[in-house]
Amino acid sequence: MATGEQQRQEDDLLLERQVCFALSVASRSVVAAYRPVLAPLGLSHPQYLVMLALWGSSPMSLRELGEQLRLEPATLSPLVKRLEAAGLVQRARHEGDERRLDITVTERGRALREQALAVPSTMAERLGLDRDELRQLHGLMGRLIGAADQAPSA
Repeated sequence: MATGEQQRQEDDLLLERQVCFALSVASRSVVAAYRPVLAPLGLSHPQYLVMLALWGSSPMSLRELGEQLRLEPATLSPLVKRLEAAGLVQRARHEGDERRLDITVTERGRALREQALAVPSTMAERLGLDRDELRQLHGLMGRLIGAADQAPSA
């Protein structure tokens, strides 16, 4: 017969108790919920994240953008190229440093921001969460990300 501690350890191994599982399912589910909201804007969810970063600060170097979004250049470059092909951003070498690639929001990209203003409230409604719940969730996620960043790698 299992002791109380052994039972807790056994229960801790249940799939439905795993934070990693909940985060994985939540991520896929939330991104899927964004899809129909972003479709009229012509953006995928990763492209939306790139535009959010650039709407906050443009121009931005590809390296800075990657750091902010926590994306590798091999993942980010194709996203930026597609946004450039859509006329939403422009890539150009930095004047003082040819190695630096700056990404700037175009006039069309700035106009898209106006359409995107409705996305957060639409998503809150779709997810059935109010502003306070979303702030709490965001705060907890930030703490979790910080803790994961500080966790020993080995």
